[in-house]
Amino acid sequence: MTGRDNSLWLQFWRDKRNDFHQETVNQLLTRFWLSFDPHPGGRVFVPLCGKSLDMLWLASQGYEVIGVELSTVAVKAFFAENHLQPTKRKIGKFTLWRHGKIGILCGDYFSLTKSDLGQIDIVYDRAALTALPEAIRAQYVSHLQRILPEKIKIFLLTAEDAEESPDDSIMIDAEIVTLFSTEFHIELTHVEKVWEDSGLTSQPPEQIQYKLYRVTNRYMPTAVDLM
Repeated sequence: MTGRDNSLWLQFWRDKRNDFHQETVNQLLTRFWLSFDPHPGGRVFVPLCGKSLDMLWLASQGYEVIGVELSTVAVKAFFAENHLQPTKRKIGKFTLWRHGKIGILCGDYFSLTKSDLGQIDIVYDRAALTALPEAIRAQYVSHLQRILPEKIKIFLLTAEDAEESPDDSIMIDAEIVTLFSTEFHIELTHVEKVWEDSGLTSQPPEQIQYKLYRVTNRYMPTAVDLM
């Protein structure tokens, strides 16, 4: 996020308007993570991580987790609500908060460099892409490509309002093709509609359509290539 979007995101957290935060670990993560053949004990990057509990689950499975989050309020809440005592140190334009296997770089994702991030084995994007305004999603993907190693897998989970999605939407979204197809292979591995709490007591649960994509560098072998 840049400019006015940064201010808006920070205000959301200050006002505690974070109804997008899930109060439990994402079920699709726990069900499908191993199908992506993640490197045992590898390093997982979680962009726009907020205070996601998914980071706790990944760490409990033996992975080192590194997230990036703009809001200090969100980062502080993650460690406080999970009763963790983090250390803090400066890395470039970021402050790294760390406890055990979990680190969060607090700062602007678009200022993140490859050296700030370090070696990454797999990316876990749970609706970070689709949470961004459409106008900057291409910028998000381009920057992701710049800061990641040449060989990478992306566990890409997109989220949409199920009421706005056609019932037969089992195809790769045209926007995902536009954003990724030049440099990556894209495989749609699962589609599911899930009822989720809206986070607001005045509103009923809402139905979300998730699409899970396996995204890999174009020159890396895929299951289809090996057949």
